[in-house]
Amino acid sequence: MTDTRPDLSGDWDLDPGHTRIGFSAKHAMVATVRGAFNELTGTLHVDFDDPDASTAEIVLKVASVDTRNAQRDEHLRSADFFDAETYPDITFRSTRIEEVGDNALVVSGDLTIRDVTKPITIPIEFTGVETDAFGALRAGFEGTRRIDRREFGLEWNMALDSGGWLVSEKITLEFELSAIKREAAAESAA
Repeated sequence: MTDTRPDLSGDWDLDPGHTRIGFSAKHAMVATVRGAFNELTGTLHVDFDDPDASTAEIVLKVASVDTRNAQRDEHLRSADFFDAETYPDITFRSTRIEEVGDNALVVSGDLTIRDVTKPITIPIEFTGVETDAFGALRAGFEGTRRIDRREFGLEWNMALDSGGWLVSEKITLEFELSAIKREAAAESAA
């Protein structure tokens, strides 16, 4: 019997049109507000022969933050939050990728927001691989991770009369990734 599974080892690029990297936070302690970064780039290097050589790198353009509310987006771009003019990028660079179960990965690395870099570990589910309608090999990944935004210098808040805060300190990062494998022939022709 022949193995017809695609070779997943190699280099992959995130497809920005089918990838969402976002966040959710509580507003006024009662409503969940979600946002995402519409401009991003990302690469993955997968090496099944030497898993320690596998890497991931993602860059989010802060100015592309989108919460479906222009006034809130401008506030998030301001020095109160991300300070997009001074710190235009949020970056993640992996330091280790481990397979911990069937379709389950743990990606550890360095997250940099506002020039503050902290180690973070993200559980990621491998959701599958398929050749798309254009012949490209595509892989999917999903995951979430909670962080304390204050650790990255995102301190702004406003006290509520009830004793709570306008914006939650804990933020959930949300990853819905679609990656396309680079073809060796296309790379050598470039």
